Amino acid sequence: MLETLLLHPALDSSWINFDVNALVQNFWSATFDGLTFGAVYGLIAVGYTLVYGVLNLINFAHSEVFIVGAYGVVITLTSLGFGPSAPNLSPGAIIGDLILALLVGVVASAITAWVLERVAYRPLRRRNAPRLVFLITAIGASFTIQYLIFLIRGANAEPAVTMFIPQPIFDVFGTIVNSQQLIIVIASVILMVATDWFIRKTRTGRGIRAVAQDPDTATLMGVNKERIIQITFITGGILAGAAALFYVMLVPSGVIYNGGFVLGVKAFAAAVLGGIGNVRGALLGGLLLGVIGNYGQILLGDSQWTDVVAFVVLVLVLLVKPSGILGTSLGRSRA
Repeated sequence: MLETLLLHPALDSSWINFDVNALVQNFWSATFDGLTFGAVYGLIAVGYTLVYGVLNLINFAHSEVFIVGAYGVVITLTSLGFGPSAPNLSPGAIIGDLILALLVGVVASAITAWVLERVAYRPLRRRNAPRLVFLITAIGASFTIQYLIFLIRGANAEPAVTMFIPQPIFDVFGTIVNSQQLIIVIASVILMVATDWFIRKTRTGRGIRAVAQDPDTATLMGVNKERIIQITFITGGILAGAAALFYVMLVPSGVIYNGGFVLGVKAFAAAVLGGIGNVRGALLGGLLLGVIGNYGQILLGDSQWTDVVAFVVLVLVLLVKPSGILGTSLGRSRA
């Protein structure tokens, strides 16, 4: 080991900077940026949470459901004339174009989620396949979708799409909170609240909770289990499509065929951190993961530490509370 360090001086301890002052100076900007990215993680995490709550299945292909929506958003905006620079359009025209892109992204993700359930998972359920087979199928479906996108769109990232120039809204201890951050966080919270209300208060939501708690008894009580499972996948796809629009806002040139993998892993970690099977936990876990990762990269002096710190905290939380922070399963959540 010593010989390796002598031969490669870049591998000494100087690559780690534990700079508390930098964290103190950038605390608020790191917090707001972390909440913004965390809101995106939380929206994607709901797809993992819902499917796990209903089927006890970790749908690793959900990251590709998200990336298909992101392609839908980028292709729509590019067709409308958006490019690397913000368009010279009126606010009303920009809002209209963004709503259209949002709808395309949502529809693309929802259809992908529906097809995934019909083609990959339903035949396995009918054959009462073991859980391990579902897991392997999910991984295989993930790679299949990735390389279908690769064949259609190529290996390069899509051209950058800038939707608008963020405008300063208010100041918090010298840190500017801009319009883009507010739009993403507020819209994400609204979508999560609406999803939570849908699960807890509607007839279909009660069906989802019934199937999550006891699918056989729910079927005897007149619940159409297959229809509920379809709705569960589609709901997760809708939220992933909305997250795709917000992700493109934050990372204009980040849409690439395998770009959903890392983000999907983070979203799954957010779901586990908040409490897998808990819709509210998905949002909480996403926000915490985004903020903690940002704190870590500033404290340690390198953006590559973002994911490491976030996952270390995840492991520590699960050692203390394995069910996650909120820990209530979907089937046992109160109406």
